[in-house]
Amino acid sequence: MHNNEILCRLLAAATLALGAAGAHAQGAAGSWFGGIGVTHIAPDVSSGNLSPPSAPGTQIDVDSDTQPTIFIGRMITDNWSVEVPIGLGFKQKIQGAGAIAGVGQIATVRTLPITVFAQYRFFEPTQRIRPYVMLGLTYTYNHDEQGSATLNAVNPINPPGGTQIDVENRFSLTPGLGVTAMINERWFVDAQYAKSFLKTKTTLNTGQTIEAKIDPNVFRLAVGMRF
Repeated sequence: MHNNEILCRLLAAATLALGAAGAHAQGAAGSWFGGIGVTHIAPDVSSGNLSPPSAPGTQIDVDSDTQPTIFIGRMITDNWSVEVPIGLGFKQKIQGAGAIAGVGQIATVRTLPITVFAQYRFFEPTQRIRPYVMLGLTYTYNHDEQGSATLNAVNPINPPGGTQIDVENRFSLTPGLGVTAMINERWFVDAQYAKSFLKTKTTLNTGQTIEAKIDPNVFRLAVGMRF
């Protein structure tokens, strides 16, 4: 499924869930909100080439992953809010691409994106449905990297004990948009899309390196409450 199709479905789900609901005010300045949802991360990878010695054009791709997440936020004014998503992270499967396309999974890495969003919500707090735009600063913490037997097989200088990888932690900007719709005076549904402009560098224990733009698309559908 294409990313724009996923976004359309999230927005449609948020709207349809409220079809029979009456009008209810959203949070005003000073109020808190939070909730739980499902977050889907779909990397949009543009890979560089693995440094020699390697087959020319050796590149990577990164699979999508979906995990439950929670979030908490606060309305600073009637229109401005701050939100922090919270989760246990995602497991990213790294696939061979370019000259090694088709070899399969060459590594895995667990990623924990830590983001703080500033959001601007349109319309007044008395509106039942409020779209918003947002901009976040994300720190992506990578850990538990593991090279696979396939990586060992395709790497011409595979060392004793196997080829392992280390993915650098990086900061990135994350713009996005969303819509919040009230079910009643406290409960709401929220659909959100964001894109993080993330460039990484991976170093193998052989000294080889590869850089790639990961640029993940992030989709979230959640249920929350204000308090």
